[in-house]
Amino acid sequence: MMTRRLLPYLALLLSGCTGGQLTYPSLAKRPIESAPVAQAAPPPAPVAADAQLTEQIARFTAQAETGRTGFDAAYAKAEKAARAASGSSVSSDAWVAAQVAISALETARNDSVSALASLDTLYVNRTSAIADGKESGGLDALDTARTTALAIVDSQNDRIDALKGQLAQP
Repeated sequence: MMTRRLLPYLALLLSGCTGGQLTYPSLAKRPIESAPVAQAAPPPAPVAADAQLTEQIARFTAQAETGRTGFDAAYAKAEKAARAASGSSVSSDAWVAAQVAISALETARNDSVSALASLDTLYVNRTSAIADGKESGGLDALDTARTTALAIVDSQNDRIDALKGQLAQP
């Protein structure tokens, strides 16, 4: 009974295989695949930053370094307070003192964060000006300064997170 039902389907399936000779596309190379490959032009040499941009980059880089120095000075106190509060309950005197010290630490990093934000803004503005043909160059110097400032801010964030991780969470 089951074979009688499957027989028409099998016949239909096999009838597709008996058709005329099918032609498949050739696997030989097409003319476009044999054409010589054009060599890409080397990228243009980076254009140095102008004097105004160089001054701005130097100012924001110095601000990020000032933020690093202030943060490092405040870190020792915050680390000591967090270590003392480790294992303390939420709202205990040691826990509150550690939270205050961490807040001071976050305030001390404001110069670094502000410098990074300023460098990011400067980068976006310079990129737009270059695209509009109003300015040229300076992106490499800006990118280097941004990378340095970002590393400072990331390090500060990691250190703050580590201190917070030592404390009980509300």
